[in-house]
Amino acid sequence: MEKLRVLVIEIAYSRNHTKLSPLQRSLIPVLSFASSLYRLALSLRHYLYHLGIFRKHRLPVPVISVGNLTWGGNGKTPMVEFIARWLVDSGISPLILTRGYAGGDEARMLGRHLLGGPAKIGVGANRAAVAAAYFEKYGYVDPRSSTSYQRLRLNKVESHLNSEKVGAVILDDGMQHWSLHHDLEVVMVNGLVLWGCCHLLPLGPLREPLTALKRADVAVIHHADMIGASFVDRLNFSDHHIFQARDVDLIRRRLEELEDKFGSKPVVVVTEKDYDRDAEILKGLYPFKVLVLCSALQFLSQKGCTEKGFKKLLEESLRVKLRGPN
Repeated sequence: MEKLRVLVIEIAYSRNHTKLSPLQRSLIPVLSFASSLYRLALSLRHYLYHLGIFRKHRLPVPVISVGNLTWGGNGKTPMVEFIARWLVDSGISPLILTRGYAGGDEARMLGRHLLGGPAKIGVGANRAAVAAAYFEKYGYVDPRSSTSYQRLRLNKVESHLNSEKVGAVILDDGMQHWSLHHDLEVVMVNGLVLWGCCHLLPLGPLREPLTALKRADVAVIHHADMIGASFVDRLNFSDHHIFQARDVDLIRRRLEELEDKFGSKPVVVVTEKDYDRDAEILKGLYPFKVLVLCSALQFLSQKGCTEKGFKKLLEESLRVKLRGPN
């Protein structure tokens, strides 16, 4: 199954299908048919929301959605953390709503990074219900009357942070979560692969057609540079992969091969989310050293774009949305 997944990903991100293997080309008609069914289901869902048969729920506080148009990691979690810290610095206590894939690895990572601050993290598929439970427990701040919104300033902490009341919601992976109204739409774009072959799932990597970018208030390109550590080998697993004993055996065999080849013990690097899913199973790689790669958002200044400028953009966009009609 893992080999099939790798083949499909290679098809999705290939710009020239003639260069694919015969096996991959044989899969294209099946994937194309499935992609057509997906497009039909997507259009039907959108139409039902347009008619009001499916209704959007509006929360009593502003909702900032952080999402993307393609599958896989696109830097959403570091952006969620960045926005949470920005809101806290602005005097607004945020509630992060996440679906909780793979046992909530992203939620655990965010919880560790934001530990000790006023940010709260709610996990669950029904994010409206999760938000309602937090509002009932902690209360919320009306953005129309809150001085933190009326006098929002960068790096200016307002007094009501002493309260546990929720002042804003950050919707993790929220672009396709249409059942909640979004006040601000932040879309992450992978600068290394962009849109792949520009087809919808599963033939391509797109969750929605590219026209969905019109909904975005802010678009952020991550992996904007390609500077990074060199590596001698790499094993790819799917996003939110749950490591099994056979995976550890596979990694260990590869490490032993590399040790024989280079005459020294290689070092294993895993992502922080991989570590959070099951730290104990990685102990099975001993005596090989395992390092956990922690990521954070870093802005590359280019053509006047800076971290301060991005915060200003968020601030102004949120103000405009709050002044708009209900």
